[in-house]
Parts: sequence; structure tokens; C-alpha cells
Amino acid sequence: MNIEFSHVPVLYEECMGNLNIKPDGIYVDGTLGGGGHAFGIGSQLSEKGILIGIDRDTDALSAAGKRLEPLKCRKILVQSTYAEIKKVLEDNGIDGIDGALLDIGVSSFQLDNPERGFSYMQDAPLDMRMNRDDSFSAYDVVNDYSQKELTRIIKEYGEERWASRIAEFIVKRRKEEGGIATTSQLVEVIKAAIPASARRDGPHPAKRTFQAIRIEVNGELEQIAEACDSFCDVLNPGGRLCIITFHSLEDRIVKEAFARRLNPCTCPPEFPVCVCGKVSDANKVTGKPIIPSEEELETNPRSRSAKLRVIEKK
Repeated sequence: MNIEFSHVPVLYEECMGNLNIKPDGIYVDGTLGGGGHAFGIGSQLSEKGILIGIDRDTDALSAAGKRLEPLKCRKILVQSTYAEIKKVLEDNGIDGIDGALLDIGVSSFQLDNPERGFSYMQDAPLDMRMNRDDSFSAYDVVNDYSQKELTRIIKEYGEERWASRIAEFIVKRRKEEGGIATTSQLVEVIKAAIPASARRDGPHPAKRTFQAIRIEVNGELEQIAEACDSFCDVLNPGGRLCIITFHSLEDRIVKEAFARRLNPCTCPPEFPVCVCGKVSDANKVTGKPIIPSEEELETNPRSRSAKLRVIEKK
């Protein structure tokens, strides 16, 4: 199925402004997707500038490569995860970067392509792999995890109040029918598990469970924590890291990682002075996260839960 790879860049102007782009600098888009943010960065770079795009998805790299073709800067596109930034730079002989952007989560293309199994709105095989070379998929989580494990991930990663009931219904259904193979079958189970009164308000009843399974399949939260430090390590002085998150779990990890970078002291609070000797190598750029304007919410409803946090290397 051929779907055009499109991506409406969230908080676009805010990202471009906060990156403080220098024409001859080196910049990384660690979540390349359709190349929307990357094109904006690359448009401000000269022939001496370098744009590095990283994505786990070969479809994304192919589509973004075509979109970025007109840019005059040097382009390096890599199939990897953003948590591997140090290896990506090392492989390309680059010591430091002047800025980076991470737009965490699933891309519009992946959501809109029913074949990928990310969406609860379209029927497809249970998949949700950001990298289709990986063997582990949503099918494995739904059909092989114990009721206890399912409850844990749906509760923790989906922040779903009906987690234990949904897990119970999944296990029951897969025993009865020999497995749950498609997104629509899973949606059916989730709807049956959540009482009708609780389904009337709020988001789609399957939203939180699908989010939880996607996070588990792709190991997303572990990568965010690792990436925050790795990117801060490779920033040149004055370089900035912009991270967009889409739910409270992601935002909390970024907020805490930035706070540790801004105040790395590990001394007990009762110590009158610091004796650990750990000194911050970063400056705060944003206190409260930057959120979409009313105008953006109207034109791009998917930006509703987006939050942007920015940190700068000293």
C-alpha cells in the first residue's frame, strides 16, 4: 500500500527559534520521520553546514531523503535510534554538534499507514514496530505476556485505570480464540473490558492501551533517559537540545534528566555545602514547557498534548 509520507511538524516555529541555528553548524534531527522539522533546520544551513537525520524506520529515511534533496547543506541519514547518537557521530567522524531536536513518539506516517498496526482506528495485523527489521512486535506482547505483565505495562505506560480488567479480558479472549491477531480484535476486547459509562467521555477507549503496547514494543522510555544525557554530552558550547514529548511519562523523564544536568550535585540535602564536586555543564532555557498555540491546535489537533523543553550546553 503506497501512502505518501507526510508529517505536520509540531511546535515548528518554536523549535526553529530555540535551536539558534548557525548557518555553518552541525545539527541533528534524531526522529527524522517525514523530514518536516529537518527541512526547516536544513533550510537555514549553508553548504558548510551538516544535517544529520536519524530514524529507525527505513520508510522514513527514504521519504525524508527525497524531501531533503533540494537542501544545499551536507546531509547524513542514518538508520538507528536516537539513543545511539554517540555511535552515529563516531561513525561519521564528528566530535560535537551545535544543536539537536527529538520529536518523541510515533510519526504521523506510521499512524496513518494501516499496515503498520499503530492505529486503533484502522484494522491491521498487530505490529507497531518502528523498525520493521525487529522481530518483536505488538502481537508478541498481546499474545505472550502474562496477565500480570500486561496489567503492569498498560497501567504504567498507558496510565490506564482499567488496566487489570483489560489484561484479564485479553488473556481470556486469546485462550478462547487461539490468539488476538489484529488491531480491530484488540479494540473489541478493550471496549468489552471498559464499562460503557467510562467509555462515554474522554479519548478513544483503546488509546492508552495502544500507547502502552507501542512503548513496550519499541523500548521508548528507556531510550529517552539515555538520549537526554548522550545528546547533552555531544553538544558544543552554546548548543541546544530541544525535546518534544506527547504524554506525561515522556515529559517527566525529560524534565528529570534536564534537572539532573542543571544540578548534578549528589550531596544529601542536609549538607551545608557541596562536597561531591559535581558542577553543571548546562543552562536552563525553558522552565515550564512550551505548548502549542490555539492556532496550531486548530490546524493540527495531534499537537494537543505536545510539550517542548530546551536545554543549552555551557
